[in-house]
Amino acid sequence: MANWEAFSVADVIREIDDDKYVLPVIQRRFVWNEEKIELLFDTLLKGDSFGGIMVIREEKGEKPLFSFRTFSKDGNNIGSRNVEILEQNQRFVIDGQQRLQAFYIGLAGTLSGRKLFFDLFSDYMSCYEFLFEQDTGKLPKEVSNESTRIINKCLWIEAESLLRDLKATGRARTTSNNLFKRFSIVDQIEKECIEYNVDSFCSNVMSNKTIGISEVVLDRTSNETANRQRIVELFRRLNDGGTKLSSFDLVASILKGFEWTMEAFLDDALAEFKDIGLSQENLVKLIFILQDNPSKEMTDITSSDAQFAINCKKRIWSALVSLRKFLKHSELYDYYREGGRSFVPLFFIVYHVFHKKITDNDVESCFDDYDTGNLDYKPIKLWMYLSLLNGVFRSRGAGWTPYTTGVRKFLEVFKKNKNLVFPIRDLLRVYVDYGVSFVPYDDVNNIEKFELNFLFYLLYDCKQISRNQDADHIMPKSILEKMNYNPDIVNSVKNKQLLDSGTNRDIKRAKPFKSWVTDTNCVANLNSYIQRHLIPDDSTLWDEDKFLEFVDARGTLIANKIQHFFKTI
Repeated sequence: MANWEAFSVADVIREIDDDKYVLPVIQRRFVWNEEKIELLFDTLLKGDSFGGIMVIREEKGEKPLFSFRTFSKDGNNIGSRNVEILEQNQRFVIDGQQRLQAFYIGLAGTLSGRKLFFDLFSDYMSCYEFLFEQDTGKLPKEVSNESTRIINKCLWIEAESLLRDLKATGRARTTSNNLFKRFSIVDQIEKECIEYNVDSFCSNVMSNKTIGISEVVLDRTSNETANRQRIVELFRRLNDGGTKLSSFDLVASILKGFEWTMEAFLDDALAEFKDIGLSQENLVKLIFILQDNPSKEMTDITSSDAQFAINCKKRIWSALVSLRKFLKHSELYDYYREGGRSFVPLFFIVYHVFHKKITDNDVESCFDDYDTGNLDYKPIKLWMYLSLLNGVFRSRGAGWTPYTTGVRKFLEVFKKNKNLVFPIRDLLRVYVDYGVSFVPYDDVNNIEKFELNFLFYLLYDCKQISRNQDADHIMPKSILEKMNYNPDIVNSVKNKQLLDSGTNRDIKRAKPFKSWVTDTNCVANLNSYIQRHLIPDDSTLWDEDKFLEFVDARGTLIANKIQHFFKTI
């Protein structure tokens, strides 16, 4: 059963400030950006609908169904707290937290240190202008030339300050008159514009009951677990509208619903291991993989899953610390720190050390002796480099999807090898048995089959690759095409190098290679350039009419570098 009641935005903001509206632990974090908040306020002042809010009413003197946290005044995370007895009646928001949090920040707080400003010269016939800013000197003083506004100037006021003035005067007209004096407004058109905008703000924020609140009534005769499951299921269904949650957001909500300390565990782990690509999705998936059940459905999640994570928190943390150490020792840390890398292989490095029959502290130090006879380090490093070079952690056709097929096949191997030496042969056999393209590293003919990003990572000595670098044609594509070279050879990795975008687009452009590379204004240190980019040192090959000989020679240099690298593993 649900009962609806309407409130003004100002009334709800006041009650949020008094902690009468709170967020149950199943809610995710605030995710709206400034633009979304600004658009919400435009919608509010136009009198348009922005959806209802759904809450659970919890009574004073009772134990709430969920642990909870208060709304944030600055958009930063606030930890949930567990209380036995409520000191006042409270509404636990299960749908609409992004909108309420946006109103609260805009009218009572800040976002990333910036306050919400309202342009009193907004053209109310088209758009109410709101903008977040910290430095008032950076607020626009005029609108663009393309604007059709009657008044091309801007007059900004803090939304929070305007609300405070309206509360103090109790009348929109009085507030407008005060603003005329404050900003020395004498022009009648400007006065009318301010009056209309202040009145719209006053009506839709303070006077009109624009927020519909639906209270879900709990059946107190049901047991606590049944009520929690009912509310989490309602939370999941409500996800069909509004700000979408991923399936893993929902799984995290379910886990937090069973065990409130899961929130701190998730927050702490994501903050600590963000540098190696740990996301909420990956962490939740890891919890299930460690229990040998990576494909668990939401309906199958029980309190035991949350308890497993909490009971094993120290060991999971230690395994993640160990993983980071491995990535640093194996020169893969910078590759993962760039972001956007598949976490699939990292799941199983964690799995391997997690299931060793050693103490938590020993798990954390698993790779401390990586250079003195560690039996796992070299096989793991070899598996990682071979797999990354062959791109097997990307979808490869033939039904191979790393996050589903790959995880399932790898887990079959690891389950049979708990507390044993890292099973590299069985893992490589997975690729062969499943028909995943996997070629040796020591053949120059395989260069074009390798995954380009990781190949570049190896060629440039395992250093982090800047995102403003281009995969540049060493000998210009435009020149080679006019000479009728085969496009496959022109676009070959043997004719590719990494150059920062400024050099590539502004300096090199499509200059003949030899004239560019021998121009000291373009390439200051020729020897350093040749060594860095694996350019054949025979300058007779640097002319475009020697392109085929050039790419053959460079292909050999690339193959030799890859072979040398793997010989050092």
